[in-house]
Amino acid sequence: MAKLKVMCARSMHVAVKALGQAFAGQGGHTVEFEFGTVGGLQAKLDAGETADVLILSVPAIDKLEQAGLLAPDIGEPTGPAQLGRPDDRLRDAVLRTAMRHDVARTFIAVCIRQGAPPPDIATPEAFKQTLVKARAIAFSDAAVGGSAGVYLVGMFERMRLTAMIREKGLPQQTGAEVARRVVEGKAEIGLTLSGEVASVDGAVIAGPLPKPLGQDTIYCAAVMAGSGAKEAGAAFIAALTGTKTRETWKRAGFEMPG
Repeated sequence: MAKLKVMCARSMHVAVKALGQAFAGQGGHTVEFEFGTVGGLQAKLDAGETADVLILSVPAIDKLEQAGLLAPDIGEPTGPAQLGRPDDRLRDAVLRTAMRHDVARTFIAVCIRQGAPPPDIATPEAFKQTLVKARAIAFSDAAVGGSAGVYLVGMFERMRLTAMIREKGLPQQTGAEVARRVVEGKAEIGLTLSGEVASVDGAVIAGPLPKPLGQDTIYCAAVMAGSGAKEAGAAFIAALTGTKTRETWKRAGFEMPG
């Protein structure tokens, strides 16, 4: 049985840990998780750290693929598979499709405390006025390197709200902390990835950012080229993306791509 190291975007920790533990229990594998922001994990990879499976944003995975750090697709079956062994053909076909696979989609959500009246976020202007009227706004801190925080900095600038956010914004180290500040009443509004909101009791999603402000993020899983357990890594990815996992992802605040 294999021992897998999985480096994964932090916002996905609830669903990935649950599905990964189920995979380990069924197959007898051992799975070690390392969760962090996409920027933080990318920095570790740039410094030479490795894993068997990576789950990051699509642009981050694309960058790693272009650098030759991901396992290539398995080619057409050879050897015994061509002599009529369907089990070998099936194994190779699974590996071809599972070495890289889109896993889940998330979005930047407007977070409020459970039971609070829903804010008006139907249009960009209504959303802007909601932020202006709010006593305090919690949001993911761009300095940590998370995709939501980086996007929000630019959005505040485009909406000409940078000065206001400097006065009453509450930047947080994690999306879960954003949701907790809202639940505690320290902030009226929270802005972070939907998956982070869903992990905190008492926090609810009022909705996504209004179009065209919204930004969806698709996370992708891939096996690293240097992994010594490529088949187990591919099987792990398949366990994350099967049709039976849809409800698990939904409860965690994600949608399955496609």
